Amino acid sequence: MKHLVTIIMILTAATFLQAQNFEDLWTGHFSYVSVKSISQGNDKIYVASENAIFTYDLSTQEVSTISTVNGLSGELISTIYYSEANSVLVIGYENGLMEVVIDDEENILTVVDIFDKANIPPDRKNINHFNEYNNNLYISTEYGISVFDLAALEFGDTYFIGDLGGQIDISQTTVEEPYIFASTSNNGIKRALVEDDDLIDYQSWEPIVPSGGFTGVQNLNGELYVANTVNQVARMTIDGTLNNVENFPSNIVEFNSNGIYLTIATASTIKAFTAGYVQVAAVNNLPEFDYELQSGFAFNQMMYLGTTENGILAVPFGTNTAEQILPDGPLFNNSFAIDASAGQLWTAYGDVDVGYDPSPPVFKGISNLRDGAWNNITYSELFAEVGRINELVYVTINPQAPNEVYFSSYSNGLLKVDGLDVFTLFNESNGLSLPFNAAAGIRIYGSDFDRQGNLWFVQSLLKEGLIKMSPGGQFQMIDLTPIIINESEQALSDVAVSREGNVFFGSGESGLMGYNPNTNRFNRLEDGEGNGNIPLNSVRALSFDAQNRLWIGTARGLRVLFNVGGFFEPDAEIDAQPIIILEDGVPQELLFELFISDIETDGSNNKWIATSTSGVFQVSPNGQETLNRFTKSNSPLPSDVVLDITIDPFTGTVYFATLNGLVAFKGTATAPRDNLDEVYAFPNPVRPGFEGNVTIDGLTADANVKITDITGNLVFEQTSEGGSVLWDTTAFGKYKVASGVYLVLITTDDALETKVSKIMVIR
Repeated sequence: MKHLVTIIMILTAATFLQAQNFEDLWTGHFSYVSVKSISQGNDKIYVASENAIFTYDLSTQEVSTISTVNGLSGELISTIYYSEANSVLVIGYENGLMEVVIDDEENILTVVDIFDKANIPPDRKNINHFNEYNNNLYISTEYGISVFDLAALEFGDTYFIGDLGGQIDISQTTVEEPYIFASTSNNGIKRALVEDDDLIDYQSWEPIVPSGGFTGVQNLNGELYVANTVNQVARMTIDGTLNNVENFPSNIVEFNSNGIYLTIATASTIKAFTAGYVQVAAVNNLPEFDYELQSGFAFNQMMYLGTTENGILAVPFGTNTAEQILPDGPLFNNSFAIDASAGQLWTAYGDVDVGYDPSPPVFKGISNLRDGAWNNITYSELFAEVGRINELVYVTINPQAPNEVYFSSYSNGLLKVDGLDVFTLFNESNGLSLPFNAAAGIRIYGSDFDRQGNLWFVQSLLKEGLIKMSPGGQFQMIDLTPIIINESEQALSDVAVSREGNVFFGSGESGLMGYNPNTNRFNRLEDGEGNGNIPLNSVRALSFDAQNRLWIGTARGLRVLFNVGGFFEPDAEIDAQPIIILEDGVPQELLFELFISDIETDGSNNKWIATSTSGVFQVSPNGQETLNRFTKSNSPLPSDVVLDITIDPFTGTVYFATLNGLVAFKGTATAPRDNLDEVYAFPNPVRPGFEGNVTIDGLTADANVKITDITGNLVFEQTSEGGSVLWDTTAFGKYKVASGVYLVLITTDDALETKVSKIMVIR
């Protein structure tokens, strides 16, 4: 038994959480372009992107992915390691979390011992490096070294090897018997006898290089090599004598050895060495790629370059011809704005802070998901078409022309994209106006179409900040001085157009404003009863539902405007209302004081509400029932910071743009159809053991749906609110129906069209 020292923390048997697989109901849309770490084993290359994994099978050249949908945490990955001896992939995170992928990706165990330790500061839990020796995984962290038994899947001791047992940053470890060596970021290099039972005692660790900063220490076929923080590589004897072998002109970003090759990479160059520091391969440039490296790995006469924006570039030794290895996905993980129409999704990667400050500028492209595949348009491609275009913060697809999409730039104007290859930028040169502070640029944010095909959008820092663009491309500027509190309003936000064509838009400081184009009238809701009763004048999200009620999300809670029709009546004084629910018999305000970032209404008139701290809520049409609550802890959401939501009206798929990635939930609420030609039920047949709902889809609005058994006994009846209804396979909720064939009788609300379908139930 190992010694216990009371003044030193010991991590004992690992605390495991069994990760859940969500593949049946969720799809991950992660970006894999930024490669943080690479490992090899089991005839595969294992690759860590920002917060997901992909593997490349060396025999079949097949690529597969592992993400939050499979059970990963979605946190930011710092390093990975594949243990061939134990057939496990270990993933280390910046926050100290560890995950162990076993049984060929069938099981993922989450290890929270480091993450949960209160006596280690949160900013010192980053996992820097894994090193395996005799089934022990030595974990280099910013506080010291922890040991994890790969065979038993349990923690051993933790070594704090700074002065007097203090915490110091360990960059890497390696073993050359009889010693284990540890490089530190600013405390030199230390060694100890690897089989010493007293490694937990800091005095067992001898400072063989007493000072200096080192990025790594590696064993290459019995030879020790170190890299320091001024980018010098030296061969080191076991007693710490250093003999410099090479100076690199820029920062070393990768320093690893698989026992055969020592791989050293800078941002632009990667080299591989065999024993004796004999260079056997190098890549200095690749004619087909403009790349920046942040990781690398040499194996089997191949160099695997881990880039910041190109995934893996695989280069055979002695060549500069690369094969790109990259799973399909969007350009980046930090989607800021998304919009969907039937069969497609668009995403933009701009960024403004909570106060709508667009600095520092973000120059990124846009992405389109269509027919199950991603089409990415890089910033350089956009720049070649329209010039400088940054801070793309809002996306709106034209419902009457789905190949036409508009991106709001909070700096450069309005970008129109036709298809995937025709681009038009509207700015001060062709219809829009610079604000009084021209240096701020043309700050466009929310936009929405009315039923006549006009696009309404808002521009901040401009008194004529409400703008209408006709289908023919003519602009009409609406003067907001009659309604806006501050002429130089920093931020006008979301826009929603009612079925009557009235335009509502939010602001950062002036509450909710509305404009009636027919009467040229304005009205506004502010905080405080009698003034509008919104909880805060910072309005972030707007959504009209099927009853033409306006749902309002603010930085401090939710309100609903029920009397939209009377909003513009002369001297109208209208208050928005909270949704009051009963929680354990006590009246509570729905989403009380939560920061609401988006609201979307699905085909069944349910509301999907995104928050900046608490994930996503799906509530019933009147808000009285919470149908789903998705958070990072109970779903594949990679973050509880949800920036935007959009819904494919045809499939019911709900997309969530979060701080750490994009995921989709296979919803069932679809938009109503024009006729009953596409009615179908799924699953059908209903097989033994099925516990969910049967969805009857392809309905018109307000269609009557009756389900009877084969003898005509009614077991279910409901009127559709959207394009689908759900049947729980019970007879009016009393008992599960028996095996048999059930008839679905559907009638449109005008009784002019009927449809009969069948559902087979097998118990």
